[in-house]
Amino acid sequence: MTREESGEAPRVPAITAARELAARLQEAGFRTLFAGGCVRDRLMGLGQSVDIDIATAATPDAIKQLFPKTRGVGEAFGVMLVRHRGHTFEVATFRKDGPYHDGRRPSSVTYSDELEDAARRDFTVNGIFQDPVTGIPVDYVKGAVDIKAKLIRAIGDPSARIAEDRLRLLRAVRFAARLGFQIEEQTSAAMRLHARELLSVSCERVGEEVRKMLVHANRARAATLVESHGLDGAIFGALGTSGGSLPRLTRLSATTAWTTALTAWILDRLAGDLQEPDASTPRPDSHVRLVATETVRASLCLSNHDADAILQALESREALLAGFDALPRAARVRHMARPQFDTALEMLDAESCLDSGRWRVEADRELPTRALPIPLIDGNALVADGLRPGPRFKHLLDLALDAQIEGRVHSRAEALELVRAANRAKADLEQA
Repeated sequence: MTREESGEAPRVPAITAARELAARLQEAGFRTLFAGGCVRDRLMGLGQSVDIDIATAATPDAIKQLFPKTRGVGEAFGVMLVRHRGHTFEVATFRKDGPYHDGRRPSSVTYSDELEDAARRDFTVNGIFQDPVTGIPVDYVKGAVDIKAKLIRAIGDPSARIAEDRLRLLRAVRFAARLGFQIEEQTSAAMRLHARELLSVSCERVGEEVRKMLVHANRARAATLVESHGLDGAIFGALGTSGGSLPRLTRLSATTAWTTALTAWILDRLAGDLQEPDASTPRPDSHVRLVATETVRASLCLSNHDADAILQALESREALLAGFDALPRAARVRHMARPQFDTALEMLDAESCLDSGRWRVEADRELPTRALPIPLIDGNALVADGLRPGPRFKHLLDLALDAQIEGRVHSRAEALELVRAANRAKADLEQA
């Protein structure tokens, strides 16, 4: 069904749709402003965000009357999602928050005006409004001054802002890293004072905030701020310490996956505890690998997919460092097909491992797809050839696949003959 058939107006740029929506609210007599990050980013010259939040004097009931395609996502707090011209906008009623009892949400809200709405927000750079028609900033918290000074500053009392929502401890870090700002002195001091309170925040919320930090190119700066403010306990528990040095995380490509960045951060924290004599890089044993992965899985509520990616990268990296060059050709190729092999190489690049580039060249030559070839024979072929199923099947199939990888057999018949010869040799040995 097309938008025209469904009755939805054609899609236009997000800013156009947002201005139309705001204009309709204003025409109905409700003061309406753009709010939050879209205003901040525009004032910083970062372009026009498609994520545009709208603050208004209209109550949720009034918003629903004006816009049929509306649903509440936090209606008790005056927050509605409005669909307009192919875009969905968060439209929130100006409000003043009541007391916070759970470190996340106010126990009640009172609909208010824009001045009190600005005062309840987290940081000054996020507390600036903008007239949607004229584009003129409406700044009650001096956020524009802090943008110019490149500061992340809590609005009002920093400790009170943190007590309202303890996730602001990590949000301050993320904004400072992403924007290249410093954290204002009193805000920074309050963050250190209340750092342990981050442990009371749900692992889902902490995990999402850490993910947002690590997908950004300034991830190493974010990690440094996390550690310097004592917030790392909520992520790593007692898992090592970087001592302020994050060489692996710092050297990673800006476009690398966030799970790779987290793996690098883990290794940076484990480096001091796992440094081997006469070794330039730490090699975590299987127990430490598992403990490290399970620690961050629990603290960040990682999905099985993400946790497996970290564990597999650590395993593949360790295998590369544990005599990879001494393995037979087929064994090396099998390793190249392991999950996260390329991630392990990327990690070793960040560790300035001299062999990683050579191993990548070999892998690109031997197994460019990083997938093993389809075996020439399988268990059914062995049964059809008269062999009885049993524990030896895996050995024989591995033997045939290794020969196939190394180019010693090229057909089903040759693979079967190799297996037959191996069986004859075993039988002769047993008779002797």
